Amino acid sequence: MVEQVERLSPRTVAVIGDLMLDRYLYGSVERISPEAPIPVVKFQSERSVLGGAGNVVANLCGLGADVKCFAQLGGDPAAREVLKLVDALNDLSRGSVELFPSHKETMTVKTRVIGNGRQQMMRLDHEDILPLDPELENELLSRLAEFAARRLNAVVLSDYGKGMCSFSLCRKVIELCRAHRIPVFVDPKGRDWQRYAGAELVTPNVKELSDAAGLLISNDDDEALAAQARKVRSSFGLNNLLVTRSEKGSTFVSERECFDEPSQAVDVYDVSGAGDTVIAAVAFFRACGVDWRNCCRLSNAAAKVVIGKAGTYPISYRELKELCLSQAKAHPLSGGHKVLDAAAAVRRVKEWKAQGKKVVFTNGCFDVFHAGHVDSLTRARALGDRLIVGLNSDRSVKKLKGEARPINGELDRAAVLAALECVDVVVIFDEDTPERLLSLIRPDVLAKGSDYRPERIAGAAYAGRVEILPLLPGFSSTSIIDRLRENE
Repeated sequence: MVEQVERLSPRTVAVIGDLMLDRYLYGSVERISPEAPIPVVKFQSERSVLGGAGNVVANLCGLGADVKCFAQLGGDPAAREVLKLVDALNDLSRGSVELFPSHKETMTVKTRVIGNGRQQMMRLDHEDILPLDPELENELLSRLAEFAARRLNAVVLSDYGKGMCSFSLCRKVIELCRAHRIPVFVDPKGRDWQRYAGAELVTPNVKELSDAAGLLISNDDDEALAAQARKVRSSFGLNNLLVTRSEKGSTFVSERECFDEPSQAVDVYDVSGAGDTVIAAVAFFRACGVDWRNCCRLSNAAAKVVIGKAGTYPISYRELKELCLSQAKAHPLSGGHKVLDAAAAVRRVKEWKAQGKKVVFTNGCFDVFHAGHVDSLTRARALGDRLIVGLNSDRSVKKLKGEARPINGELDRAAVLAALECVDVVVIFDEDTPERLLSLIRPDVLAKGSDYRPERIAGAAYAGRVEILPLLPGFSSTSIIDRLRENE
């Protein structure tokens, strides 16, 4: 996952939905009111952040997307706060935001009173729920069509049931995007999901899935939940479904596969806006070409960051990258300091070369680890003073070896390599070959097995020299897997 985060490239994403302002009032609670049995909160500070579709925008912007936001803005002081917050996003984030507002009288504002730093005491909502004016709907669709014809990689419908995502608008947006082959990602609301038919992905939580299914679904019953998710996906004509399940992670369902992506343990500070982070993250990663399994992993990782923060809090590229690195290093066998991203590996190589060390590079999938791998790595290390191993990511292995591979995930494979004394650094890469990684590291020696012809070794031009290593006969991950399957 580290390499995939590092390789995220700019994408243009349109967000259509219910834009809100989330306001937080902080104070201390020391006594009960004499007027009624309620706590007295002594005001200390306040802050305002983008909420609803605005939080989706903030998350996308933090990840580096160029965002086109279509929303009803309002003509009140809250709307002016929203505009200031959008300006701040453009100043501070990796991406940029362009706002295309329609107008209603007042913004939706959710005001939360927080006592003693973290306890939410109450929430006060100001809102007008009005149907979208047909003239504004046509104007929005016209602008969206302009972007779709030029450069638009994904569309997010952030439906909070406040009037923006009408049945008519959702149907027309999905039809327009289908004509331009642009995926639509939906954070749903309500029971009638016919409006989302044809969407690339819908991301309900368990309650929202229960509403759509028309029955109560237990988060503790994995099989029943998966069965209902399949039924809902099929009955409403959705391409894919990602059910967010709080501490149990998420469940992904498509026509051909169903899998669970577990969540790592974390201290939950505030779940506000976690769904916004998930829809933003998975839409952006998918637009960047990331496969579904890693989209789910990365969106889980992003949600892990934001629920550990107070209030509505958008993810940032830096935080996500740091978390993925820490997960790799925290693996029980990883050797911690050995699993690095490309940038950190380059810095390490510069340090080694400044000390006069000879750097050797080799690479592979190392899926089912065997004695042949140990022999090759030991021989490679003997060619110099330090050994860097480039490791194909799960996505890369799947592309090279087929849908049934890898057997072991990239973090597990990295952990095994990092546990070897002969290996100094492991770098996970996402491409078919390590050529880009070699162009950055520029090792003194590139070591490859004798099953490669020297003139066909990718990235050889970036190494001081190429060394061909003899292979230990009789060892192959593929043959081991085949023998295991024969014995099943």
